[in-house]
Amino acid sequence: MAIKRTDVNPSDCWDTESLYANLESWKKEFEAVASQGEKPLWPAIAEGRGKLKERLKSVYEEILSTGRKIEKLYVWAHLKHDEDIAEDAYQNAFLQISGLYHAFAEEISWFEPELLSLPDSTLQKLLNSRELEPYKFAIEKLIRLKPHTLPAEQAKLVALAGQALDTPQRAFSALNDADLDFGFIEDQKGETHELTHAKYQLFLRDKDRVLRKNAFYAMQNSYKEYENTLSSLIQGQVHAHHFYAHTHHYPSCLSAALYPKNIDTQVYANLIQTTNQNLESIHKYMRLRKKLMGLDELHLYDLATPLCKEPRANIPYQEAVELVIASVAPLGSEYQNILAKGLKENRWVDRFENQNKRSGAYSSGCYDSMPYMLMNYNGTIRDVFTLAHEAGHSMHSYYSNHEQPYHYANYPIFLAEIASTFNEDLLTRYLIDNSATQEEKAYYLNQKIDDLRATFFRQTMFAEFELFIHECAEKHIPLTPNFLKQEYHKLNQKYFGKDVVVDTVSAIEWARIPHFYYNFYVYQYATGISAALDLSNQVHLTGDSSRYLTFLKGGSHQYPLDLLESAGVDLRGKQPILSAITTFDSMVDELEKLLAENVSTSVN
Repeated sequence: MAIKRTDVNPSDCWDTESLYANLESWKKEFEAVASQGEKPLWPAIAEGRGKLKERLKSVYEEILSTGRKIEKLYVWAHLKHDEDIAEDAYQNAFLQISGLYHAFAEEISWFEPELLSLPDSTLQKLLNSRELEPYKFAIEKLIRLKPHTLPAEQAKLVALAGQALDTPQRAFSALNDADLDFGFIEDQKGETHELTHAKYQLFLRDKDRVLRKNAFYAMQNSYKEYENTLSSLIQGQVHAHHFYAHTHHYPSCLSAALYPKNIDTQVYANLIQTTNQNLESIHKYMRLRKKLMGLDELHLYDLATPLCKEPRANIPYQEAVELVIASVAPLGSEYQNILAKGLKENRWVDRFENQNKRSGAYSSGCYDSMPYMLMNYNGTIRDVFTLAHEAGHSMHSYYSNHEQPYHYANYPIFLAEIASTFNEDLLTRYLIDNSATQEEKAYYLNQKIDDLRATFFRQTMFAEFELFIHECAEKHIPLTPNFLKQEYHKLNQKYFGKDVVVDTVSAIEWARIPHFYYNFYVYQYATGISAALDLSNQVHLTGDSSRYLTFLKGGSHQYPLDLLESAGVDLRGKQPILSAITTFDSMVDELEKLLAENVSTSVN
């Protein structure tokens, strides 16, 4: 049974006190920022309305300053909320700051329409002025959105609708992280185990096939019990995306999600098309896995089990920290030292699972905070890789925040998964290079193959499903439970091939994927790992990490594809996608040879 939050050792918790000492100090700051609830909440911003031609710099700086304060308040509240989702005081704080975010969006909703209503000659004169030089690219990005910016009154209405349109995501989070109880399952000896989000991944890697199957079926069936509710929630979220795209005059939901960051929809199409044309690579791996496991039938619950014996059954957290720090040596001593201090001294990480803690893992924070990392560490090698992954995000944030001004520090989502998967690749290389035996080397090679299966192929499958459900919304096709399950089942069959039995119960898996609420996020795992592999190869071939570190420091001072191109990766074409698939294919061949010649498998 997971322990209560109040029983967790403070040294295992992230340092939220460095933001606000307690709830009372947070409330005091909240009240100061919210101006005691009097409207307009931010009169210095409101006074600039109708006067942007003369006051653009001062109004823009006031918006940035206020947004920065709200962001800091939000980060603390969401961290405390995620520590214990059932804790009423932090639920209330999180709802308060979420409401303030929406109020802020409402009060500044006039800014972009008024800016873009100015004559082009006036806009160009403002852009070329010396006083706006520090903000030139940020304002250029706003001007680029002119065809999709609503008149002030319409923009205000859309902003007012924002909180309501976020309801499906909040409801899913509440159901997924607090209300759902997955109960207990049995292993092959008849012993019972509590099933939680964190332990589910642990069980799927277990050698006990009965335990794997029972965990898989129990998890899927828990969501199947709520399939009508969950299909309504995902449909509500997709409709919210469609509402935004339609009201802002985008041709599609996909375009609405990608255009603001200057990502061509062809990048998305390239990923799906190129992967679909090369699915034989993963099908080949499925055939090899089935053969090495000695199974008559390979099921989805058999895909995460290591093909070789794990070098260590349990890796203490502190040892995981040392492995991650050692693995990033190719990036130089400065990078290593900053990360070591964050993980060991500055309490960047909330380490272990507790009752009602948010599932999974993430990196968070703001311009005025340290990077924060949520973990549910269980001691597996997978958890070590998760720590490396989140450390990559956190170091990206650290460098961007230290090298860029506030308005350019927040790197776009499209780039977010590059630094994280880059660090995973560094860890894999380190572990393989330091393997004591051929069996250990085969284990880590298998681990990397399964990472690519999950991060590249599976996320591309998710991206294809996400595109499909959004296109259905655009065509006014209802997203009923059976319709969603049928499509998801077909995708599983296509991606995993004829050597994998796709159990009927797996068709509900779409219902448990939180990323489907994030508005075209998942494809970026696949493009991100493709770019990360390219960058990692560059660092190891040349011994020079300077271009990569410059990329980490770039924030959003250029468009993401341009930043990547400066680092030597062109995601406008298919080459990085093909390269990732080729890497996967060659590793499968190497694993097959290694296992055939030197190592016996250790699975059932």
